[in-house]
Amino acid sequence: MRTIVQRVASASVEVEGRTVSEIGPGLLVLVGVHESDVESDADYICRKVLNMRLFPNDKTGKAWDQNVMQRNYGVLLVSQFTLYGILKGNKPDFHVAMPPERAKPFYASLVERFRKAYNPESVKDGVFGAMMKVNLINDGPVTMQLDSSQSSKPIDFHQWRQGENGVFFLWAFM
Repeated sequence: MRTIVQRVASASVEVEGRTVSEIGPGLLVLVGVHESDVESDADYICRKVLNMRLFPNDKTGKAWDQNVMQRNYGVLLVSQFTLYGILKGNKPDFHVAMPPERAKPFYASLVERFRKAYNPESVKDGVFGAMMKVNLINDGPVTMQLDSSQSSKPIDFHQWRQGENGVFFLWAFM
């Protein structure tokens, strides 16, 4: 799963000329779902986005000190399969994005995961599969890319190998 996280003063989504979601200060999160994503990818993204310290602490003056939940700000999630676009020549190819019939329920479960982990009223989303106009006022600007493939994976330390000089060494698998 791949996300683009933007700190915003405000953001909204329009579909067919009608505003369907909007937030004040907070995070706009563009979400791309990979064909091989599983629940642990969604867990990682939810945890990291909600805990990213992208906001200053007004009391201490420290920059990069508070997360969206500490500020009681909004989160606007927008599905965007084009985050997994690959250019073949000049034409984009989206074959590594999860197909829509699987991605729609997966994305819906991600939205619910955010709502359960934070505050249901503070988490908004766009309309899956719709042509949307996403309006935002960047704050900073602050933009982060987050990919669930960056998550730490358990290491299997059970494999030993013998090097050319006869010395055994530990071969770690991720």
